[in-house]
Amino acid sequence: MKSKKTALYILLIYIVMQLSSFLLLRPLFRFIQEQHPELSKNELILTSQGWYIFISMGIALILSLILVSRDPNFWKIYKGSKSSIPVSILWGIIGFFMVFVGQSIGAMIENALGIKQGSENTADLLSIANVAPIAVIAIAFFGPILEEFVFRRVIFGSLVQTTNFWVAALVSSIVFALIHLDFSHIIIYAISGFIFAFLYYKTKRIITSIIAHMMLNGFVTVVQFYQKPIEEFLKQLQQLQ
Repeated sequence: MKSKKTALYILLIYIVMQLSSFLLLRPLFRFIQEQHPELSKNELILTSQGWYIFISMGIALILSLILVSRDPNFWKIYKGSKSSIPVSILWGIIGFFMVFVGQSIGAMIENALGIKQGSENTADLLSIANVAPIAVIAIAFFGPILEEFVFRRVIFGSLVQTTNFWVAALVSSIVFALIHLDFSHIIIYAISGFIFAFLYYKTKRIITSIIAHMMLNGFVTVVQFYQKPIEEFLKQLQQLQ
């Protein structure tokens, strides 16, 4: 019973975090504007959004960790023994490549359906991080941990106890895709969510899906930030060949 309450509270914390922008973004914008009047309006918007993401996700993560620390049975949802920590970490690394391949297949499906490539959600986050680098911490660390708590433990973990893996993974992956509000690329997000659920189910440790999720977000961020240098390097490499 206590674990159900913990799961509900974590879900509520996540929902409040998502809705808190309506209350916090404007005051944060004004505060940054007072501190840095030299910034343009667009820079002020992106900077305030970057700090909002960092602060809101940071607070939500801290509150979630406090709740989890007070409920020793929160993670005990599977029968049988858990994978060892080294094996779980290894599966997390393997999982990153699984998600990468899964997203590539999803991109091919979307391309066949005539869907334009390139996620607006990802592009927006990277634009924010480019102006406010503090947001990278939230994108690469806070976000993956929070989302794994909510979508893998709370939603998937609750459903898998009363249904089965396929139903729980499908429902949680669809909700995971919808929450990103990038509906044209729902296939890619759903595939990623399904693989994250499999990783959690496989090892019975949330650290596995967290590692894969962190590696994915970190990889995308690094590639986008250093896209031009990478392209220049590849051109030079082709010329040398």
